[in-house]
Amino acid sequence: MISKMDKNADRKIRHARVRKKVYGTCLKPRFNVYRSTRYIYVQVIDDVNGKTLAAANSLQMADKLKGKTKCEQAKAVGFAAAEAAMKQGITEVVFDRGGYIYTGRVKQVAEGAREAGLKF
Repeated sequence: MISKMDKNADRKIRHARVRKKVYGTCLKPRFNVYRSTRYIYVQVIDDVNGKTLAAANSLQMADKLKGKTKCEQAKAVGFAAAEAAMKQGITEVVFDRGGYIYTGRVKQVAEGAREAGLKF
């Protein structure tokens, strides 16, 4: 019997490897992206204190994003998360792609955040 490869388990291994190096501080927090099959979630995290400083996701913004493609939704979520971070005085972040390949929705989140004025 052929067993199906667990892509999410592989992603978690990649994410753990990246997290050894990517670390968010209060001056330069971590901009974390999680991508499910239906929604996209973004958090701005201070790893020193273990606190989420700002967050946005397509589930909460579903009314605004109705009728848009997943990539357009991702860009809007990145923009919203960056605006929330900018309100708290955060201008620079470290991008954590969560073990995903930097393409498609993950790339759109980063572009949306850059449009809002966040620096990576």
